[in-house]
Amino acid sequence: MRGNIAQMMQKAQRMQENMQKVQEELAQMEVTGQSGGGAVKVILTGKFDARKVAIDPGVLADAEMLEDLLVAAINDAVAKANEESNKRMAAVTAGMPLPPGMKLPF
Repeated sequence: MRGNIAQMMQKAQRMQENMQKVQEELAQMEVTGQSGGGAVKVILTGKFDARKVAIDPGVLADAEMLEDLLVAAINDAVAKANEESNKRMAAVTAGMPLPPGMKLPF
């Protein structure tokens, strides 16, 4: 029994170390969301910090369209960051029996 607990604690320790590494990688990772066929591009980190916004001058004349394109580009970047984060976290937690719906980090 004690051996099982010790093994489980070692696995948990390794998982925690791996999660910290992945979180650091995500903070450095950049994803690009775009809309309007590339007229608007938004670069976010894996932690959703904005790094850059690029706007084609051709869309500057229509403020309402530009607003919509910005929203779409941001949403695209967020979806990509979430997808990459989920993939990396799934790799870290592989083999650990977590309750359904439990997301890490806590």
